[in-house]
Amino acid sequence: MLSDTFGAASEELEAYHYAKLGETGLLPEEAQEAGMHSTDRESLHQRKQVLESCLAQLELKRAARVGRDWRRTVGERIDGRTVAEFMSKDVRSVHKGALIKEAGRLLQKWRIGSLLVDDGSRYIGIITDTDLSRKAVAKGLDPNSTTVLACMSKSIVTIEDSEPIKEALRLMKKEGIRHLPVTEDGTIIGVLSVGDLLRAYQRILEL
Repeated sequence: MLSDTFGAASEELEAYHYAKLGETGLLPEEAQEAGMHSTDRESLHQRKQVLESCLAQLELKRAARVGRDWRRTVGERIDGRTVAEFMSKDVRSVHKGALIKEAGRLLQKWRIGSLLVDDGSRYIGIITDTDLSRKAVAKGLDPNSTTVLACMSKSIVTIEDSEPIKEALRLMKKEGIRHLPVTEDGTIIGVLSVGDLLRAYQRILEL
């Protein structure tokens, strides 16, 4: 195991053997017995430190190897999986003139984190639980008089349902968002959230 982790001719492996055996490990058995009682305490302490350092390096390399194996496993299992498999097909919206108090109530009622905003004929934005907390609550806006239009994000970042799930994650990171409306040929048919992504990865790992 040590040679597999450190490498057959690595400095760590040589140091490990030195620390474990000490300089006497290189001497004939008779010489070891003759000098056993005159072993220098400082030398023993030094070898102990080397040994502890080697074991720490071993644990770090083992953890790194496990991490690489885990990432490879996730990557292999998630390749080819699309947004359509994990999105929520329940598209919820709120009118731009609705009060933010109503938007918050709807988010709680439906247990979701975002609402598309419409003007009666088309979607013009999106409002999320983060928008309500950062833009409304943090700024002290009155929920009984402030409309959704004042707090919504006007830019709607979307993703096609046929896109790989990894592309959705990349897009969320790039744009700094947690909800992606999903389109099919340009028409919004669902929403993918960070929570959906986490559940997707968990399901894939359990396969």
